[in-house]
Amino acid sequence: MAIKKQFLKSKPVCKVTFSIQPENAENVAVVGSFNGWDEKATPLSKLKNGTFKGTVDLESGISYEFKYLVDGDYVNDEEADSYAWSDFAGAENSVLSL
Repeated sequence: MAIKKQFLKSKPVCKVTFSIQPENAENVAVVGSFNGWDEKATPLSKLKNGTFKGTVDLESGISYEFKYLVDGDYVNDEEADSYAWSDFAGAENSVLSL
């Protein structure tokens, strides 16, 4: 798993690239506070090497909670900036700090 951040100089936006390489996965999406936890809003594209990858433009100066949705199972990012407990989910969420 990896998160790449590219801050834009021209506006308060960060291009965030999410990538994850789950074994034998068919569908992967990233869900979080930036997309209303919508399972269909941010699907990741599968590359030939089996990695799923996608880029999202997010407002800088904000922290976002997120998880990967891998074939229906929620997975945290091992390289997240931090983690936050969610009473709603009854589990920790990955946190992305911009």
